[in-house]
Amino acid sequence: MDDFSHEFKKEASIDCGWGRLVFGQTFDGPGRLAEVMRTEGPERRDVAIYVRDPHVVLAMAPHEMFLDPSHTYRLDLEGYRPSARQPHGFTIRPLAGPGDVDDINRIYAARHMVAVRPDFFEGPLASRGITLLVAVEGAGGRIIGTVMAIDHGRAFGDPARGSSFWCLAVDPQAIHPGIGEALVRAAVEHLGQAGATHTDLTVMHDNDQAIALYDKLGFERVDFFTMKRKNPINERLFTGPAPEARLNPYAEIIVTEARRRGIDVRVTDAEGGFFRLSFGGRSVHCRESLSELTSGVAVSICDDKAVTRRLVEAAGVCVTEQIEAGDGAAVRAFLAHHGSVVVKPARGEQGRGIAVGLDTAEAVDAAIVTAGRFCERVLVERCAAGEDLRLIIIDFRLVAAALRRPPRVTGDAKTTLRDLIAVQSRRRAAATGGESSIPLDDETVRCLAASGFTLEDVPAEGCDIVVRRTANLHTGGTIHDVTDEVHPDLVAAGIRAARAIDIPVVGIDLLVRSPRAPDYVFIEANERPGLANHQPQPTAERFIDLLFPNSVPAAVRQASMI
Repeated sequence: MDDFSHEFKKEASIDCGWGRLVFGQTFDGPGRLAEVMRTEGPERRDVAIYVRDPHVVLAMAPHEMFLDPSHTYRLDLEGYRPSARQPHGFTIRPLAGPGDVDDINRIYAARHMVAVRPDFFEGPLASRGITLLVAVEGAGGRIIGTVMAIDHGRAFGDPARGSSFWCLAVDPQAIHPGIGEALVRAAVEHLGQAGATHTDLTVMHDNDQAIALYDKLGFERVDFFTMKRKNPINERLFTGPAPEARLNPYAEIIVTEARRRGIDVRVTDAEGGFFRLSFGGRSVHCRESLSELTSGVAVSICDDKAVTRRLVEAAGVCVTEQIEAGDGAAVRAFLAHHGSVVVKPARGEQGRGIAVGLDTAEAVDAAIVTAGRFCERVLVERCAAGEDLRLIIIDFRLVAAALRRPPRVTGDAKTTLRDLIAVQSRRRAAATGGESSIPLDDETVRCLAASGFTLEDVPAEGCDIVVRRTANLHTGGTIHDVTDEVHPDLVAAGIRAARAIDIPVVGIDLLVRSPRAPDYVFIEANERPGLANHQPQPTAERFIDLLFPNSVPAAVRQASMI
């Protein structure tokens, strides 16, 4: 246990890699606090906590500072009781070294947080009062969550023996329940063992899921205030709702990049994701990543999966066998020949009406009826083995590649599949601005039944269950970036398909054995791919480059001003 003999520091701050944590209670006056906050580094997010008289600081620097719209919560560590439940499917450990930085920053990027400088991990963190904890999948697997604990005694000799934790973040693709709670408990227990009497945190006022967790663990709200500087990173927090506030993430990412470049934005229909971009006498109307540069013919080709398949096959792209439903005898013969099939509406998007891995005539007949609700024409095709690879092709160049995997849940021997799916669905919705969730429909029930489960069953601890066969993001699928490892033959196939359709922005879906192998089968083309799904790849940047090639990227413009 820490002896708290550290000398109390005046005007204390601590470098956290993403910015400084500035302890407002160690400053004698608001003037000096404002001066210190003015020295914030570029692309950093400094946070001033425990600010005395924030109204005075605002009065002294109204154009530079703002009151953060977050609540502060405190937990009395003397009354804290550890949980008897242990994490399932993952473990919590301290930072292993600089090798963890890429995984941590990957999660930060997915959560729209500021990346940590790589040099931050050079040298011991504990002597600075910092402990970084990570959640690791399986035995030595990938990092799926992280939290940063700060010991105020070590940081500045806090006589109150306080502590805090920051940057709680869980990988939005993680499937295990309870990762966030396990990280919070690990941070709390570590700080308690170090001798802290209480720990604090700040949380955005509208983050209902996080607040519910902190309430559950016994945190109580306290009246401490947090302040930040007005900078581009914090812009949303101090400017209030923008005209595009109601745009979905797929439109918002494009609008944000356009504004960074000084391009005028006019939202024409927020609910539908429509906006008009204007720059240098040129004006382009868009619906998310679909713009006026994509022809109506190209949209029509993508809309009809059978037409898409014929065109790309003629261009030398490998496709799977397919027939149109209608002749029952032909469908049964097709099923008997291939053993397993996919049923999908000839027109449609977002995975609606698609059933995968059907191996009985009864299941195929039922799936055809379901698909027919979305389109009168229904297609039946051979079910090829492999993983779903999405290629984002912009201006006939690969910009991003990602594996899309079906939604899964992991049993804990206590929770029904219905509730496990609901928890995972809420996590997917939170990570995608409400765009991704797992439907509790016939396809989910059928998929569970194929594994011997019903929605009311309680799977054993550690039991990993696929709850849908399709990997579409809108029905709860997860997405995993493989841009740096995708095989050149797969890239070539994607570009060949895009040229066959003659479409400048497209998502090409392939079924692959591995992203690093050349084997593939073409699945379909999406004329309005979700660019927000592929961060940190520069999808929005390349889209704006296509629309306005003379516009200057924000980073270049900022560099020219220095």
